[in-house]
Amino acid sequence: MADWWRGAVVYQIYPRSFLDTNGDGVGDLPGVRQRLDYVAALGVDAIWLSPFYRSPMKDFGYDVSDYRDVDPMFGALADFDALLAEAHARGLKVIVDQVWSHSSDQHPWFIESSASRDNPRADWYVWADAQPDGTPPNNWLASFGGPAWTWSAKRRQYYLHNFLPEQPDLNFWNPEVQAAVLDIARFWLERGVDGFRLDVVNYYLHDRKLTDNPPANRERTPRMATDMQLHRFDRSQPENLAFITQLRHTMDAYGERMTVGEVGDEPPLPRQQEYTAPPDRLHTAYSFFLLSGAPATPQLFQTALASWADAPGWPSWSLGNHDVTRFPTRMAQGDPRRAAALFAALICLRGTIFVYQGDELGLPDAHVPFERLQDPFAIAAYAGSPGRDGARTPMPWVADSPMGGFTSAADAWLPMDPAHLPLAADRQEADTASMLHLARRVIAVRKASEALKIGEARPIATADNVLAFARVGEDEEVRCYFELGGVATSVEDGTAGRGQALFLAGGAELGAAGVRLPPYGVAIVRA
Repeated sequence: MADWWRGAVVYQIYPRSFLDTNGDGVGDLPGVRQRLDYVAALGVDAIWLSPFYRSPMKDFGYDVSDYRDVDPMFGALADFDALLAEAHARGLKVIVDQVWSHSSDQHPWFIESSASRDNPRADWYVWADAQPDGTPPNNWLASFGGPAWTWSAKRRQYYLHNFLPEQPDLNFWNPEVQAAVLDIARFWLERGVDGFRLDVVNYYLHDRKLTDNPPANRERTPRMATDMQLHRFDRSQPENLAFITQLRHTMDAYGERMTVGEVGDEPPLPRQQEYTAPPDRLHTAYSFFLLSGAPATPQLFQTALASWADAPGWPSWSLGNHDVTRFPTRMAQGDPRRAAALFAALICLRGTIFVYQGDELGLPDAHVPFERLQDPFAIAAYAGSPGRDGARTPMPWVADSPMGGFTSAADAWLPMDPAHLPLAADRQEADTASMLHLARRVIAVRKASEALKIGEARPIATADNVLAFARVGEDEEVRCYFELGGVATSVEDGTAGRGQALFLAGGAELGAAGVRLPPYGVAIVRA
């Protein structure tokens, strides 16, 4: 089916932390290949691989120095090809990250571009003269702190970087850059990948006049200085959509392929809808709406569903990824019952669903001492928490192993949190009441229901502490109830009472009058 991605469940793998097979303390592509049976057993439809390309690793692979090769840390191109073939043999699609907004400063393109103002790639990056007093060209700020401009003594100009200085921004106003990026896309499409996750896809083009961003005038001073600006001119330019259309046409020439774009902006949902408007934009947009840190109330989920009810595009949802605090800590405050209810709610949403490695185990955010932090963003913005590193620690596979079966080495690139060992995959495999088994069950329910995969979402009026909605397909209606407030609640719903229970968790019961939900109970009912 050409729209295999519509309603699919995608499992995100951060290769560096998945499984180490050569004993160097870093996960690798052979490790991903070795655990494909585990991934397939979850019932997911696809995997998303975070970057594994050649890189100096200043931002752990999001600073690419060769877009067409595998970093030796992760293996070789042959390892990727073998992984792809074995995933396909198990019915799993493979989506790979593409980081095109910026490259590494060690990429040959940037080395050449920075050498002079008149070389063949002089205009492949965003260069600008200093202001008369030597300060940067405008007030744009980098997401990781400080100005978004770094001075080059060779060119006697500033170059733009929305993230680290080692991540210079490519100049998408240059048609040669756009052509080179589309060639990279073709390279991976011809290898057989099923789609791309596009990093900061709305950052490709900037305002050519380099206009200052206006102040955001927030009521409270934000944690990061960049949030003090409204990003009107350094991202989400209208001309960006023209390149997205070119990319979509390139993808369509390869058949059943897809794009999911990371679209970060304010307001988030309208921008994501703009980037997924049919027929020639992204297939779907990866949303940070449920990752923002907002309380995990029923209203949060209902707002997410309502925002896409009449939109022509297709949404995607996730509770976790490699950039945010793990959801059992961020949203469930460490309560495993609430984490289970939230995971089940995610799986029932209308859209494409992304599950981050370890979410199916209910892993809380890891403790990482300051002296062990690796992430430059976590170090620069340190305020007592591990930042992104808390979600990037190694996967625990074996409970009775100091390194959780992740590596044979005495230590890993990030420490194994001892609190994760009791939640290891082998221990949960042996416990049918575990989060892992719950995850498999609820994913199986989704996979068996056309209404849950692609049906409409309609709210059901109920108590404020209960998230309730119906998924309605052509020949099926499924009614979903999730108690998220920690208060036992009975929901009077004769339609559900006459229905068939597809999934009950947390002690939920289905009766003739409706549904009885203990604290954090879940009921999924075919009406």
